Amino acid sequence: MFREYTYISPLIVALSLLFVTSSLYGQGRARTYETYIDRYGLLAQEHMDRYRIPASIKLAQGILESGAGMSDLARNSNNHFGIKCHRGWSGPRVFAPDDTPNDCFRKYSRVEDSYKDHSEFLVNGTRYRPLFELSITDYKGWARGLQKLGYATDRAYANKLIKLIEDYELYRFDDPKYRGGVSRSQRESMRRQETARVSWTHQPYITHGLVYVIAVEGDTFLSIANEFGFSEKELLRYNEVPADFPLSEGDIVYFERKKTRADKPYAEHVVQVGESMYSISQKYGIRLRNLYRLNKKSYEYVPEEGDRLKLR
Repeated sequence: MFREYTYISPLIVALSLLFVTSSLYGQGRARTYETYIDRYGLLAQEHMDRYRIPASIKLAQGILESGAGMSDLARNSNNHFGIKCHRGWSGPRVFAPDDTPNDCFRKYSRVEDSYKDHSEFLVNGTRYRPLFELSITDYKGWARGLQKLGYATDRAYANKLIKLIEDYELYRFDDPKYRGGVSRSQRESMRRQETARVSWTHQPYITHGLVYVIAVEGDTFLSIANEFGFSEKELLRYNEVPADFPLSEGDIVYFERKKTRADKPYAEHVVQVGESMYSISQKYGIRLRNLYRLNKKSYEYVPEEGDRLKLR
């Protein structure tokens, strides 16, 4: 009836619903980057509290300089910020090609040591002193300043940092009310969702980044909205239906806005008996308007059995 789906625990669903309105939710994000953010978000915030370096900048630099912890320098030397030996470094070192074929880089016992050394490198160096006059939330100013003051030779360095921060919403880590990117009230909400999971009558699923449930007999958009803490108006908008639209058993109800086209490998759909453009748009998580546009059809078009429709 539907594409492959994955069971997700109530705790994960709770977190997903908190950020489901984000335009970037689940879209075009690298899993390795997300893993890095989850792993080091709290550490970056601890350094923000202690050293006044924006956590967003810390995370973005860590991702960029270490390939999200996957570079040889990061894996073999725990160096997440590409800091070279420089004058006065007496600790362990490793040599690797960079500006020259055999540059000297600092080597650390733990990733935490790399984070600490990076913070002290910025705080204690007179070169970067102007950055600490900026607001802790001015990630753009910090990014431009790091490039201008010579942290890296890459002429696009500031733009890369800013793009990472905005694509992955790292700016939320600069808010002191957040820890690990989740506020105290959101954590409490997640705990309540986990505790109350036995009261759920629907099992949420996720496929290709879209959270949804499958309707059972007697469901309405209002009843599902009340169960999961949405407004009925939100669910109607996400599923592109008017008020009082009836639900049938087996219908898909999305908890977020559908996509502009289907994910690969779903390139086309062969129409079956009883299918409408709307039911096809729900099946693949595509906005109805986009399905018509992809196939250059007017809203008067009625699909017939055997028609082939483009999905992307």
